[in-house]
Amino acid sequence: MATYAIGDIQGCFAELQTLLGEIGFSASRDRLWFVGDLVNRGPQSLETLRFVRNLGDAAVVVLGNHDLHLVMCAEGFGRMHREDTLQNVFEAPDRNELIAWLRSRPLCHVEDEYAMVHAGLLPQWRVVKAQALATEVSAALTAPNFREFLAHMWGSKPAAWQDDLTGWERLRVIVNAMTRMRFCSREGVIDFSAKGPPENAPPGFLPWFDVPSRKSLTHTMVCGHWSALGFRQQEKLLALDSGCLWGGSLTAVRLEDRRAFQLPCPVQVAPTGWQ
Repeated sequence: MATYAIGDIQGCFAELQTLLGEIGFSASRDRLWFVGDLVNRGPQSLETLRFVRNLGDAAVVVLGNHDLHLVMCAEGFGRMHREDTLQNVFEAPDRNELIAWLRSRPLCHVEDEYAMVHAGLLPQWRVVKAQALATEVSAALTAPNFREFLAHMWGSKPAAWQDDLTGWERLRVIVNAMTRMRFCSREGVIDFSAKGPPENAPPGFLPWFDVPSRKSLTHTMVCGHWSALGFRQQEKLLALDSGCLWGGSLTAVRLEDRRAFQLPCPVQVAPTGWQ
């Protein structure tokens, strides 16, 4: 039995299938960890969703910003972007089941020495704290009135965590940190504008994982979201978004021995698209 953590798919289903063939994945024996952004911008979001859902317990999925964008748009919230490739999901006969399944995925998964989240964790959050906060969001996404949460979920304010935050603002900061963050300040203020490589950090900000003494250093963080960062393997970090969508590669890491597997990918969208 092996566990493979895989970077952002974003609808690149054919590449996923090729990579799984190359690593010899077996659903009866192995497990796949997906760091979020299963869908959007690539050509086969529907096929990707169906495949991962049908893996059952062989797949562990955390939600990414594109996954949440799909949920919001399917429920009549949010704004579609010109580069979106979600129409086949909206028109699928099983769309409601797929969207409900996606809503039931967590923001954070913790197992042994690993903690998986799509984007990152704020420096003041211990992993156990992040688990509890992610559970608050999951409760809102699966509640009978989940559409009310979707109506208030998106936005970039507040940009920092406070323990006394309540209501929609509290949940919004959790979602933003775990699905959108790349750079933050040492105090945990999120920058939402910069999407380039880590050396281009805005003044006063740094990559979230480089904040000194961040409290999640107890675990190895498994994440994606940042194609300009690329694949990065450090003692306490596995960053797996190596830009398959943009003509980079699709990356899987076998957690048992940290061996990396990479599949070169053709360009699916113009590099000027929203990442």
